[in-house]
Formats: sequence, structure tokens, C-alpha cells
Amino acid sequence: MRFRISWLALVGVLAGAATVWTQAPRARNVVLVTLDGARWQEVFGGMDESLLRATAPKDTDVTTLPSYKQFSGASPSERRGRLMPFLWRTLLVDHGFIAGDRTAGSLVSVTNRHWFSYPGYSEILTGQAHDEAIKSNDAIRNPFPSVFQFVQRRLLLQPAQIATFASWGVFNEIVESEQGATTVNAGVAAYDSPSPQIQALSALQRETPTSWGNARRDAYTFRFAMDYLKRVHPRVLYVAFDETDDWAHEGHYDLVLEMLHRTDGYLKELWDALQADPQYRGTTTLIVATDHGRGRTAADWRKHGKEVAGADEIWMAIASPDSARRGEWRDHRPLFQNQIAATIAAALGLNYREQNPQAGEAIALR
Repeated sequence: MRFRISWLALVGVLAGAATVWTQAPRARNVVLVTLDGARWQEVFGGMDESLLRATAPKDTDVTTLPSYKQFSGASPSERRGRLMPFLWRTLLVDHGFIAGDRTAGSLVSVTNRHWFSYPGYSEILTGQAHDEAIKSNDAIRNPFPSVFQFVQRRLLLQPAQIATFASWGVFNEIVESEQGATTVNAGVAAYDSPSPQIQALSALQRETPTSWGNARRDAYTFRFAMDYLKRVHPRVLYVAFDETDDWAHEGHYDLVLEMLHRTDGYLKELWDALQADPQYRGTTTLIVATDHGRGRTAADWRKHGKEVAGADEIWMAIASPDSARRGEWRDHRPLFQNQIAATIAAALGLNYREQNPQAGEAIALR
């Protein structure tokens, strides 16, 4: 009898172990991409003709504008497909899902009360709003450790294995509470590569200043990130684009549309590179998100901040080998920006609340 009980106990242990194994995440890598201040209205509805009309020169026939010809359509579905064809016609059809279309009852919001960039990015990376400490866009070291630092410590990764490439220079301070815990290249920081072409781009970024201060064009950020991905093969890569916000602040709606379209092309190139690499193919979770929303009307779409209605409204898309969910995710309870950090950790088999018990819970991918 004692032998039989012991044998049954052993069978139970093995069965339990098998259950854990089958439920373990398939993902071994995570890629996070953010589009600064990209409104959910364009992501889900495509070009807003009223905004194009409001920002066009006086007495312009908007139907003659290149943006109208390229991105107009008879329905929101057609317009968004023209604006971001890879996202809507490939990624969300075959590989992932998206949330944040408020017209369909899909609610995604920030939890911080400031509704601008540094608080939003800090919430994404730490899993919690820190309204009293993070309340400006000043280049001040984030005192709160990020999910990247947690992953680096728990998986015993070298700093090179977790990398951030960002157009906005303040990411040097946002991403980590302890400088050097991970790899960060932001603003117009030089990027070292054996490629002569990339070396030339690194030099050129300083010769092509923007009107936005401590920020470079997204094209530089993307090319550096792709070079790093292919050479170093990091376990975690973060690419933070900026121009969707920059052009919006300047009132150039046509260029906002252009940058959404161009970034969609970047996503395609990134995804294709991941699928072509045995290290990443079938083992990588891709998360695409934004730091804040913007105003809803022609009077305030350029702006964001706590005084702007709608600036707390965001969206997110996830493609993961651990999720069979596809297309628009509508039947869910409200989601929040503070859940992204735990979702990144969970995709790698980790519980982020070990570091921050106050962080938002991971989004269930299954």
C-alpha cells in the first residue's frame, strides 16, 4: 500500500509537471514598439478628412492633396487598410490582435493623470503611474526600476541583451533607474556599427537637426535598431518612434498620416526580419502601443495633457506565439497602460509583480 501511494504521488507530480510545461510560454524574446502620441482614431478609422481639411491651406480642394489620394476610402476599414496596410491586412489577420477602438466598446486608457510622454512611458515600463515623482518631460533619471531591469536580473542577461533605440533623447533617463543596466541609444547619440552605411547614418543624424530639440528622425532610430537586431540578437528590443507626435504638435496632419504609414512599413520590415531569423521566428512576442492620446477635434487634436479631453485614450496591439486571438479584440474588460510591463514579463515566463506588487496585471494572451 505504501508503494502504491508513493507511485500515485509520483504520477501526480509528473502530471503536474507536464501541465506546467504545456502552459509555459513559447516566446523567448520580446519586441516593444511605441508610436508617440498616435491617436486611436487614425489607427482604427484611418484618415480623418475633417482634420485634413482643417489643416490644409485656405480654399484648397482637399481631394487634390496627395494625402487624400493615398489614404481616403469609403469606410473606416478601407481607410485604415490604406494607412497601415501591414498592421490591418497581415499582422492582425494572421498573427495578433488589437484593442482600443472606443466606437466598438474596446477601452484602453492610461492610469497616470498627466497624459503626456514621460509619465506614459514610465507607466509602460514600470507598470505603475508615479504621478508625484514623474510629472514633467524633463530629462531626469527615472527613480523606479523598469521591467527591462527586472528581466535582465531574473534571466541573468548581459546589458547588451536588452536594448532600447529611441528618437527622443529623454529615453536615456526614462528606461532604467540604474544607468548601464541595459543598452540605450536615444536622441542623437552616436551608434557604433561595423557597417559603413550605418556609420554614415550615425554621423548624418547630427547634420540633420530637427525643430523638436533633443530628438532625431525616426528613420535613424529604425535603421540603428535593425542593425542591432541582426548583429547582436537581443532577447528584448524596444523601438520608440517619435515623429507621429512631433508633426501633430506642429499641426501637419498630412505628415502625421505619412509617419503612420511609414511606421507601418517599418513594422513590416521588422516582422519580416524576425520571421527570417531562427532565433526569433515563432518565439517572439511583438507589442505595439502608444504613450498617450490626443484631442478629439480639429480644435485640439494637436494637443495632449490632462486638460485635453481624450488624451488618456490609447490602444495596443500584440502578436505572440502564445495567443490565438486575432483581429480586433472587443469582448474584454477595460485595459490599461500599466499592464504592458507585466505582459512583457509574462511573455518571458516571469511574474513582474515580484518586482512591483502594485503593477497592473499581465494581459491574458490565451
